[in-house]
Amino acid sequence: MITITLKDGSIKTYEPGITVLEVANDISPGLAKNTLAGELNGEVVDIRQVINEDATLNLLKFEDEGGKHAFWHTGSHLLAQAVKRLYPQAKLAIGPAIENGFYYDIDVDVIITPEIMEKIEKEMGKIVKEGLEINRYELSRNEALAKVNAEGEIYKAELIENLPEDAIISFYSQGEFSDLCAGPHIQNLSGIKAIKLLSLAGAYWRGDEKNKMLQRIYGISFPKKSELEAYLTRLEEAKKRDHRKLGKELDLFSLQEEGPGFPFFHPKGMIIRNELENFWRQEHQLRGYQEIKTPIILNADLWKRSGHWDHYQENMYFTEIDDASYAVKPMNCPGGMLVYKRKGHSYRDLPLKMAELGLVHRHELHGALHGLMRVRNFTQDDAHIFMTPEQIEAEVIKVIDLADDVYRVFGFNYKVELSTKPEKAIGSDEVWEIATDALRNALEKKEINYRLNPGDGAFYGPKIDFHLEDSLGRTWQCGTIQLDFQMPERFDLNYIGSDGEKHRPVIVHRTILGSIERFFGILIEHFAGKFPLWLAPVQVMIIPVADAHHDFAKGIADQLTAIGVRASVDGRDEKLGYRIREAQMQKVPYMLVVGDKEAEGGDLALRIRDTGDAGLISLADLKEKLIEKIKTKSLTLD
Repeated sequence: MITITLKDGSIKTYEPGITVLEVANDISPGLAKNTLAGELNGEVVDIRQVINEDATLNLLKFEDEGGKHAFWHTGSHLLAQAVKRLYPQAKLAIGPAIENGFYYDIDVDVIITPEIMEKIEKEMGKIVKEGLEINRYELSRNEALAKVNAEGEIYKAELIENLPEDAIISFYSQGEFSDLCAGPHIQNLSGIKAIKLLSLAGAYWRGDEKNKMLQRIYGISFPKKSELEAYLTRLEEAKKRDHRKLGKELDLFSLQEEGPGFPFFHPKGMIIRNELENFWRQEHQLRGYQEIKTPIILNADLWKRSGHWDHYQENMYFTEIDDASYAVKPMNCPGGMLVYKRKGHSYRDLPLKMAELGLVHRHELHGALHGLMRVRNFTQDDAHIFMTPEQIEAEVIKVIDLADDVYRVFGFNYKVELSTKPEKAIGSDEVWEIATDALRNALEKKEINYRLNPGDGAFYGPKIDFHLEDSLGRTWQCGTIQLDFQMPERFDLNYIGSDGEKHRPVIVHRTILGSIERFFGILIEHFAGKFPLWLAPVQVMIIPVADAHHDFAKGIADQLTAIGVRASVDGRDEKLGYRIREAQMQKVPYMLVVGDKEAEGGDLALRIRDTGDAGLISLADLKEKLIEKIKTKSLTLD
């Protein structure tokens, strides 16, 4: 008999050979109906997965990430089946689940239009009504090749040919349709209650522009119609919040043809950017960081020594200086190593925390560029902490605390991910295990729930990633903590220990915001351009009713400016209502409309961005209110 430990700590005993779905059904038929996948010993598996030995098992529903993945993976197969029914000559490439939904890359001699997408969507609905069971089966490599070649599926054949000789090659079938796939998938198509095909794109086979351009259809599905309706509402809201649209409307930044992927920040955008950087500096100074600045261009030998030349060269820009090769830095780390190495260090100096708002350049394909979210130059809020091995856990915990403090200021919740050794990595397995355990111990000591992300660490060490959740429920990967035993070796870094001998320091590479540019874009969308008072480019707009009130309005603005408030006067020769609407459109937090009564010494008529008229307030009370809200970085205006 084998024992299976469930998420709630309860233990079940079964004969070997039981499946994940059978365990769920044994607990409750209702639970089995809602179980979409399993998490077996920390790994997401198909519900048909056989369990032959003692294990831990978490049964995943749609609310769970792994459950969504299985549900949406099935959606991609449903899409492919509908396409094949309508266009039997179509060739299928790949169709994975993605963060929100799924897509399928298709080679078909028909230009897919919105009308055709609607036709495919209706066909998907018809197939769902057939209530087809989904079955998994395995074939040998030769059998799998024979099958897909007989079907004319050239892309599937190429995928199989690139698999190892001893690979387990699995297929999933539903009715007449079957597809090469590793899974996982749900039990039955009838669980899909709502479908929407969302968009089209072109995609080169295997991402290589030398290959054929395929048509990529994006879609999403849900177990309830209400969930689809809520998702589509969020999509519409996301369009309104698009940072590229708001960046233009609010005159914050632009992207010019003369510099694709290289953003231009305008005066209002620079106010927000400077406030972010000032906040960043204050938080780091409080925690004992020293700020440094390293060059943007450094010679090729440095990048070879750091490992970036071998592991990151395709993303770097190069130049020649004095007949020697140089590279524009894609990361700040090597410069930080040189600053550390400029003089000797004692164990008493450690931990040594050096922070840098460093401008880096990385080559991105033109088609991948996306506003401030995906650019070719950005400012990393980097820091390198040099420490003794004994200090690792304590210092990682301090970085976690810093990240938490910063994210709370902006109203972000977050999830944490621990990423382990990738295929292309430097250093021994033993060192990687020590580093990974150190990060895991810090997370567990803080009692932080985290998701394991195998094989996604940096090439020099494991990492903790912070995924921020914005006001629409979307997640953004921002902060990271990377533990590194490799760079100290490569740069021959030392400190003198208490024993008088030389020792290697350990390094934590970390960012909190990730990059100033991307974080800026995230904030625009998170706040829908309605920045909290401390970040708003114009904090108070004073609007005189007529020309006779202009000097009075200017006097108020001067008084507010004197206490550090960003105040402006809109004295244009436009109607009062137009100017009020304009301030509202520019998302100014506070507006003061001043006329005869105000000029004669009365209280001021205050308008608040989100709630409109807020009654009368004295200038003294307004000053006190503004100072308090700016000082505390309040997220509310009332």
